Amino acid sequence: MIAEGLWKQGRKRTLRVFQMRERRACFGELIQIDGSDYDWFEGRSPRCTLLVFVDDATGKLVEMRFVAHETFFGYCDAARSYFERYGKPGDFYSDKHGIFHLNTPKVSPGDGLTEFSRAMQELGIQIICANTPQAKGRVERANQTLQDRLTKELRLQGISTPEEANEWLPTFIAEYNRRFAISPRSTVDAHRPLSPLDQLDRILCRKEERILSKNLTFQYHKAVYQIRTNRPAYALRKAKATVLENSAGQITVLYKNQPLAFEVFCQQPKQAKVVPPKSIDFELLNASKAHTPAPNHPWRSAISTRTPTKPVPPEGTF
Repeated sequence: MIAEGLWKQGRKRTLRVFQMRERRACFGELIQIDGSDYDWFEGRSPRCTLLVFVDDATGKLVEMRFVAHETFFGYCDAARSYFERYGKPGDFYSDKHGIFHLNTPKVSPGDGLTEFSRAMQELGIQIICANTPQAKGRVERANQTLQDRLTKELRLQGISTPEEANEWLPTFIAEYNRRFAISPRSTVDAHRPLSPLDQLDRILCRKEERILSKNLTFQYHKAVYQIRTNRPAYALRKAKATVLENSAGQITVLYKNQPLAFEVFCQQPKQAKVVPPKSIDFELLNASKAHTPAPNHPWRSAISTRTPTKPVPPEGTF
């Protein structure tokens, strides 16, 4: 086949050589963030994801949190805990997950920012997205180390749930940093303290704008809300209101940074749900547990009353 030209050897893939990048000089100048999906509890609890924040200059673990899977609110809760402990870093270094990077800008309306990017922009923090896992190798190697060491520590501590693990993680982080963190080249701390203008409750949340109709209603996530106000209705017609949604699903409506009273006018029936690509496995895993038939459901009675039938032997056999 080679002589006749019917088969040609495939071109060998050239190995890419990645240039080493020097660590940042100051603590808090660059924080690498990533989520590691793994069976952390070795079957004692459902598979979950560990969010890891690693300082580039020292290799310190500055924040860790167990969540069901990578979500916007999961990173917001972890980032809030980190900000309240250390302050605001210079930059975040992440992959191109849909939480950090707008992968389909042509079909996504808005200003070209994801919700997490918008929140970090309001806090003055830049997000840098890596093109390859090797580019953010410190957090990737930390994930591999944690999958070995942290899993064993959870077993020895007798911890079997993410809630118990989140309460114990500060102890593990302190011991890990004592053993493996290094000293930065500069003694300057690049973290910036939170200012009174950094209202995390109004920043680390979903934020969208709505235009009020003539009867002071607006639609948000398959529900129609109506504003309740003592001022004349014509004063708020066609006004731009900001809708905030926190991790608990609570809605806040702001007009000129002042909250407005409202009520749910009507709720549309549940429709198809848009799921990010990395969350498909989690949603499919829990789809079977979303609804359990009642004990008197006809589907159960049909199974309980069904009697097995014996196969009829062919003629001439006993």
